Amino acid sequence: MSTNTFKSNVAANIVTSGNTLYTCPAATQTTLIGLTVSNKSASSITANAYLTRSSVDYSIISDAPILPGSTLVVVGGEQKVVLQANDILKIVASANGASDAIASLLEIV
Repeated sequence: MSTNTFKSNVAANIVTSGNTLYTCPAATQTTLIGLTVSNKSASSITANAYLTRSSVDYSIISDAPILPGSTLVVVGGEQKVVLQANDILKIVASANGASDAIASLLEIV
């Protein structure tokens, strides 16, 4: 019998070298049901989101512009992303500390 658990992972002040937002635990599958990145700064920024599997980065979104004071919905609505055990969700921004990210997840163990 599987156990389903909703989770919310957050990262404040995303950096240009990237932040790990979530790592899928062993023996777990996770559905990414929502991913938003906000721009807290007074200037436009860009954001990238990656799924890393076996040390290879796969782009979810690349160099997406986010206007000052707005939010980019990377995953949501009808789109979902399935993460396998040990997959990593990473966020990168074009300016240090200018953005936050929130991931809404459903873990299935």
